[in-house]
Amino acid sequence: MLEIFGYIGAVAMGLSLGLIGGGGSILTVPILVYLFGIGAELSTAYSLFIVGLTSLVGSFSHMKMGNIHWRTAIVFGIPSIISVYLTRHLVVPAIPNPVISTGSFVLSKDITILLFFAIIMVLASYSMIRKSKPKTDAIDGEVSFNYPMILAEGLIVGAVTGLVGAGGGFLIIPALVLLAKLPMKQAVGTSLIIIASKSLLGFLGDLEKRSAEIDWQFLVIFSAIAVVGIFTGAALSKKISGDKLKPAFGWFVLVMGIYIIISSLMQ
Repeated sequence: MLEIFGYIGAVAMGLSLGLIGGGGSILTVPILVYLFGIGAELSTAYSLFIVGLTSLVGSFSHMKMGNIHWRTAIVFGIPSIISVYLTRHLVVPAIPNPVISTGSFVLSKDITILLFFAIIMVLASYSMIRKSKPKTDAIDGEVSFNYPMILAEGLIVGAVTGLVGAGGGFLIIPALVLLAKLPMKQAVGTSLIIIASKSLLGFLGDLEKRSAEIDWQFLVIFSAIAVVGIFTGAALSKKISGDKLKPAFGWFVLVMGIYIIISSLMQ
């Protein structure tokens, strides 16, 4: 029964990506951990593949519409990819297990990853709940870059992706709008290709040490269901306003994040 709910969650993840252009990847790790019983660290690796593949599929329509600014994707993407790789190979293996052990209180590595992920969920929910007025006007001429800030943001987003397996679209899109001066539609399309590249390359970096642990059949089935959700969400987005759904989804993510924090600390 839990697995059935898990696959329904995969559809919900894809629907979110198709309807509001992001947010869905934040559900992947909780679905894998709580509904499929996969360890938190391995779930972050699975999430890299699932998020990367679904984002890549979602970016195809944006490629056709010319909504991807490739120069921005390269400038932002390269430090993100480097940061993901270093985080997966240096930071994650270096986290001790247990992280804290004092008397009867033991904080394991998996619980620490879940707690950090829950904090990211709370931050992501705020960006979805709050009312914002992004710039949507087309910009003529060359896109202007704030290179130091874009590089710093790329490194930060890459580290977050490497630690918790989330795409980080809620961080990337505002950065592209504010720092690279991209119109909103281009920011969404460019964000998807950045998420796809850094997530898939991060997963490839994990393959060497995790190849024996990976259940490819499960991973392909889950990803395929999520992709179906993306296409369904994209079709529904023509009839349903993503702006109205985004705050509701944000509240759901906030509740989930708080639940994970409480349940993790009670274990």
